[in-house]
Amino acid sequence: MSVLTKIIGLMGAKLGAQYEAVQGSQAWSSIFRPGSVFRKGYTDSPRNRSYVIMNSVLYHLHPVKVKRHAVKVSYTLCLGGLSFFLFILLTLTGIFLMFFYTPDATVAWDNTAGLMDEVSLGRMLRNVHRWGAHLMVISVFLHMARVFYHGAYKAPREFNWVIGVILLTLTLLLSFTGYLLPWDQVAIWAVTVGTNMMGFTPVIGDQFKSVLLGGPVIGSATLLRWYVLHVLFVPFVTVIFMAIHFWRVRKDGGISGPL
Repeated sequence: MSVLTKIIGLMGAKLGAQYEAVQGSQAWSSIFRPGSVFRKGYTDSPRNRSYVIMNSVLYHLHPVKVKRHAVKVSYTLCLGGLSFFLFILLTLTGIFLMFFYTPDATVAWDNTAGLMDEVSLGRMLRNVHRWGAHLMVISVFLHMARVFYHGAYKAPREFNWVIGVILLTLTLLLSFTGYLLPWDQVAIWAVTVGTNMMGFTPVIGDQFKSVLLGGPVIGSATLLRWYVLHVLFVPFVTVIFMAIHFWRVRKDGGISGPL
């Protein structure tokens, strides 16, 4: 047993020396920036902790210092993070659904029915996508309510509050544009009511309705336009505003809270 222990000790020392040599190499230094815990000679200090935040791909979204109360679940309820998680979940499940869907009025419903009955795990993934969309609307709304009732929209965060209102609108648009895609009677009549309401918008109502429908009534052109809005245009705009939102959270000093 003592011989085995010595062998393991020697192997550990040899591996440790090799790791030290790799840490001191130029290639390692070019990958891990100053302040990284993987850099040679790292010590735990306030300065190095700041470096870890500033030089990390993921951590740089957060401010260097965070108020202690701001990380409590009882304060934020994780509603912002939950909304972002649901957006990622919807993106992944949506990509899967796109493989089995054609935005054509003659086959859209057949694609949806086939996905539910013939594709392995298709029913589960479609339901995850559907209920995830409902939950995202609820979580974004509750996140806005939490920010409002905690006064987190006050100076210097007024601009980010406006960005949040835009993101809430985009979330509703994502949900509404996806409503037509199954191409069933419920979806068609819901969109009919919604576009008729949009038609009463002053000055641009009729033109706006015509652009959304692609014609006088709901048809193949409508389905194609709403499909492009749902899978391309609205998500693209949402990602841009989410990036601005996260950036302003950091620049405005992190999550706001009571003094």
